[in-house]
Amino acid sequence: MKRKLIAAVALFAVGGTALTAQPLATLKTDIGKVVVAAKNGMTLYTFRKDAPNKSNCYNDCAAAWPPFMASGAAKPSGQLGIITRKDNSRQWTLNGQPLYFWQGDAARGDVTGDGVGGVWDAVKN
Repeated sequence: MKRKLIAAVALFAVGGTALTAQPLATLKTDIGKVVVAAKNGMTLYTFRKDAPNKSNCYNDCAAAWPPFMASGAAKPSGQLGIITRKDNSRQWTLNGQPLYFWQGDAARGDVTGDGVGGVWDAVKN
């Protein structure tokens, strides 16, 4: 799965900056280049317990791992998709994997969520 995510990121980010109107960028961190939200530079993660195009992270999980939400005007493009969550909110996906932030990350480039519980992975580029 990680190899597919890496290939898709190359379509959306170049040199650490997002392409026009794309929600993703890359950033060099202690664990290498990771995919971040273009607006805030915060690291994005995937959850190994998710199914393709379906989030399994709700309630306490979503409080600790906030979903990377897509606005109503956002449009999917290529490997960058959008799923509808149980509450009808919209969440970004990459190659069908829902994307999340980690409450433990405080600043751009923090990667403290990588490997948490053996089920959370920073999206690496």
